[in-house]
Amino acid sequence: MADARRAPLKDQTDISGARALIVEARFYDDIQDALLEGAVAELKVAGVTHDLLTVPGALEIPAAIAIALDAAENNGKPYDAAIALGCVVRGDTIHFEIVSIESSRALMDLSVARKIPLGNGIITVNTDAQAWARARASELNKGGDAARAALAMLRIKRRLTKA
Repeated sequence: MADARRAPLKDQTDISGARALIVEARFYDDIQDALLEGAVAELKVAGVTHDLLTVPGALEIPAAIAIALDAAENNGKPYDAAIALGCVVRGDTIHFEIVSIESSRALMDLSVARKIPLGNGIITVNTDAQAWARARASELNKGGDAARAALAMLRIKRRLTKA
């Protein structure tokens, strides 16, 4: 496994008070708990509040984000960023490829079309051991990475769209 390479981001644009949406797939509860813990910790450090939605699996995450973005906008409380969290473990069929590729594609399409800062924390692994190594905050902390990615993009958006 390659070592994680996290260069510190220098953009310190203020994002405190922002609202983020976390959508998590609860297919693997224990791994999901670890991913969520990492993401929430990063949001807390940044002073960003969040709402949490839970869906059955990774394929449902993009649709749930789109639905929630529309609802929040219609209610006058839009989200500033979104974070997708889930785990897909390779099995004996091509279902792994379908879920991995299609959930990632849909998240990218959603982020670009809606111009929403979005962190993709859907981990795709071959084994449970790989999932744990990526989920735990004490190891690769992919939940935290997804939150940091969303927050970095939010800082860019805020900095570039200031009036």
